[in-house]
Amino acid sequence: QVQLVESGGGLVQAWDSLRLSCAASGRTFNNYAMGWFRQAPGKEREFVAVISSSGSATSYKDSVKARFTISRDNAKITMYLQMDSLKPEDTGVYYCAAVDPLSGSYYPSDFESWGQGTQVTVSS
Repeated sequence: QVQLVESGGGLVQAWDSLRLSCAASGRTFNNYAMGWFRQAPGKEREFVAVISSSGSATSYKDSVKARFTISRDNAKITMYLQMDSLKPEDTGVYYCAAVDPLSGSYYPSDFESWGQGTQVTVSS
């Protein structure tokens, strides 16, 4: 498994931007598809975005399309989530996760390694 550490969360106002980072350890990072999930208080953890191991393919939750961009730098063994035009409903703990191989199913149970999460709070 790969070890993951998220950073970059914070308190922002609506329409602001944030960039989350997910730093990985281990030389097998390039083999893993990576995803971002989030969990709001009292709600289940939900899929936000995923990127293939090469970075050539991405997929997003409908409500974040055109606002969020997932990317990765395999040389730096780091994944990113650029979040623009943030809304209060984007508030939650954001987690990065890894899976090898990517099956096309994006439930939390499909991913095998998780970070500890970073809090994102968007005020109106």
